[in-house]
Amino acid sequence: MVKEFFLMEFSPNRDLQVLHAILFLLIYMSSLIGNCLIIVLVTLDHDLHMPMYFFLKNLSFLDVCLISVIVPKSIFNSFSSKSIISFSGCLLQVLLLIHFATAEFFILTAMSYDRYVAICHPLHYEVIMNRETCMWMTAASCFFGAFFGSLYSAGTFSLSFCGSRNLPQFFCDVPSLLKISCSKSHVAINVSVAVGICYGFFCFLAIVLSYIYIFNTVSSMPSVQGGSKALSTCLPHLIVVTTFLLTAVTAYLKPVPESPSLLDLILSVLYPVLPPTLNPIIYSLRNKEMKASMKKFLWKFCGNMKY
Repeated sequence: MVKEFFLMEFSPNRDLQVLHAILFLLIYMSSLIGNCLIIVLVTLDHDLHMPMYFFLKNLSFLDVCLISVIVPKSIFNSFSSKSIISFSGCLLQVLLLIHFATAEFFILTAMSYDRYVAICHPLHYEVIMNRETCMWMTAASCFFGAFFGSLYSAGTFSLSFCGSRNLPQFFCDVPSLLKISCSKSHVAINVSVAVGICYGFFCFLAIVLSYIYIFNTVSSMPSVQGGSKALSTCLPHLIVVTTFLLTAVTAYLKPVPESPSLLDLILSVLYPVLPPTLNPIIYSLRNKEMKASMKKFLWKFCGNMKY
């Protein structure tokens, strides 16, 4: 029975390993600070107690969890020159990575629906997007995350690993584990992938349809300023969804090479690292309410520091 796997290193050079660790540490800390700041602002500022920011807070929480699944372990491995992960640790990485990514996709879908209701049905917004609806959507994201995380990890680790234990990746993910598996039949994981594609297609279709209705509504608005204001609330979400989908598709549809190059490793790391790092920047730069809340928070914090 396999007890551990050997993860790939970014470079055999010790200095480059340390450089990689420092770079990842800076990225991780910036993502952690940015997302935690959003969580704090939305929680403390009553002006942000709206469905849009409720989902944004949940998105930030999932971003913190997603990036924390692989980056701290990678930093530790680079500093300690170790590239070993236990079988249970590898299973946990796959489970949590799929769980948080799946839940995040559902939250992004819920955010697109929220913008659709706010722009296309503004008079019914408070009735439709009430607290109970938001809580049910959040609970659904957790359920789907747990379901797909369990499904993919069970399907992947039901396979046999009788050959090489060297993963062509610096963290555990499904494509890399399939690459080194010696099982000829992949029925369980094929079923998992099929169900996952259906789920992804449903979320993607819901987002696309939401924005088709939004653009149709905005284009029929008599006021250009009103249409621009409505679209400005959607732009950060569109950028976040596009970044998330492009990085995820690149990571999972790209064939796993026998000997990954540095570019292959960079492309694979974009998926769990880039969206959590960029999301706080995108929302803080493009959102007036978030910037106003941040100014109030910093003003109060600096005021308290004086006393």
